[in-house]
Amino acid sequence: MYDELTKQDIAKMQAELDERKRLMPELIEEVKRTRAFGDLSENFEYKEAKRVKNRNGSRIRYLENMIKSAHIIDSDSAEDEVGLYDKVEIYIPEDDETQMIQVVTTIRTDPLKGLISRESPFGKAILGKKAGDSFTVFVNENYSYEAVIKSITKCEDDGSAPILQY
Repeated sequence: MYDELTKQDIAKMQAELDERKRLMPELIEEVKRTRAFGDLSENFEYKEAKRVKNRNGSRIRYLENMIKSAHIIDSDSAEDEVGLYDKVEIYIPEDDETQMIQVVTTIRTDPLKGLISRESPFGKAILGKKAGDSFTVFVNENYSYEAVIKSITKCEDDGSAPILQY
């Protein structure tokens, strides 16, 4: 696992990791408490407590591996170029549509909210471009489309985009 993440991404993951580790003793205790309810084959409370504890443990391992293997990147870019967290107004002639997007790190994506991964075909195509530039997005070997950058608003990571859950 090797992800390029910002210091803010690492800080958000570390905060979640700390909270999940703090919760683990309570979850273990809940498993013990519900186990005492009797027949485990029909004990929904026990099964649910175990599921919650295991899911928390899985997320802890995931966050620890992400933090350990992350490569820290800088979100700075030239004043007139698209960089991480900049808000960009895009025109797509094929659809005759204008969209507002923001290029973010892989663990903060949410395409429905306009948060596009820097690793996606669109993210790779737009980073480093300037207002007025046309560019081609290669989705796969059979499909690509053109887009034009209408404007760039320089922004920084305000921390509002959450870390992806799985």
